[in-house]
Amino acid sequence: MRPVFDRAKADLKRVIYAQAEEERMLWAVQGVIDDGLAKPILIGRRGRIEQRIAELGLRIRPGQDFEIIDPQNNPYYEECWQEYHKLRGHYGVDPNKARVRVNTRATVIGALMLRLGYGDALLCGLIGGFPDHVEYVLDIVGLREGVKTPAAMNMLITTHGPLFFCDTDINTDPTAEEIADITLLAAEEVGRFVPPKIALLSHSSFGSHKSRQARKMAEALQIIRQRAPDLEVDGEMRGDAALSEELRSRVFLHSQLKGAANLLIMPNADAANISHNLLKEVTNSVSVGPFMLGLAKPAHILTRSATARRIINMTAIAAVDAQEYRLHRQSV
Repeated sequence: MRPVFDRAKADLKRVIYAQAEEERMLWAVQGVIDDGLAKPILIGRRGRIEQRIAELGLRIRPGQDFEIIDPQNNPYYEECWQEYHKLRGHYGVDPNKARVRVNTRATVIGALMLRLGYGDALLCGLIGGFPDHVEYVLDIVGLREGVKTPAAMNMLITTHGPLFFCDTDINTDPTAEEIADITLLAAEEVGRFVPPKIALLSHSSFGSHKSRQARKMAEALQIIRQRAPDLEVDGEMRGDAALSEELRSRVFLHSQLKGAANLLIMPNADAANISHNLLKEVTNSVSVGPFMLGLAKPAHILTRSATARRIINMTAIAAVDAQEYRLHRQSV
């Protein structure tokens, strides 16, 4: 993470934190200020945030170290609810419902502020159901041009280096075409840390089983190779073969994947999520993510288990995302 931290410090971005009354979020903001990673914008009740800061003995100061957007006294309220109604008015969100959500849903407020340019990146999801936050962010922030399949990816920082898992949270049972979309998005993100070495995982290795899921991964490989022929990727293969070239060579001598894979593309969300969480607990590795892939603007949805350290790490990633988003906009 150190290179990501250094990049974040080089050009401070405004990171919006939804659910900012949470203790973990406030500890994280203290770390962000201490490390000089971003300019925080906290969404929450001013009195409650100030009370929690005092109770926790934190040194951060509202108005000096960070900005507070109180939903009950939001200077952007009128613009936000009207923008939300404009976006969702054809989907059952009438003006009254738009006003209520912009008063009561921190993720909605944060996503609208990001969309309207009052922040550069968003972190949300610490409270409530992950699918609800996904729905709000997709409805408001939307997808990057050309992206059809958003995805979520997690990283474990292990003693052997980073290991990425995809898609852990969004696509329950993606098709071969969607697996290809997800893989290309994930490879782009992984490339910011290490050169991606990709394994498409299954209970089958190189055609040893003919099940629907195994064939789906084999079909995805063909699509990926057509779209990105220079990518180091192979499959379908078992998890142990993905991490051991020796095991892999016993089954298939001509694999395009050399050494151990660092990006594991799973056949469904169950496999990705279970694998990531089991390995995290068994190895006591540091978990970073979920990274949201394919969004139009930098936004990441945390899980309820996120620690303050994970929030700090995701702040650095979100800040670098915002830097790259700005550079891309300037070059277009």
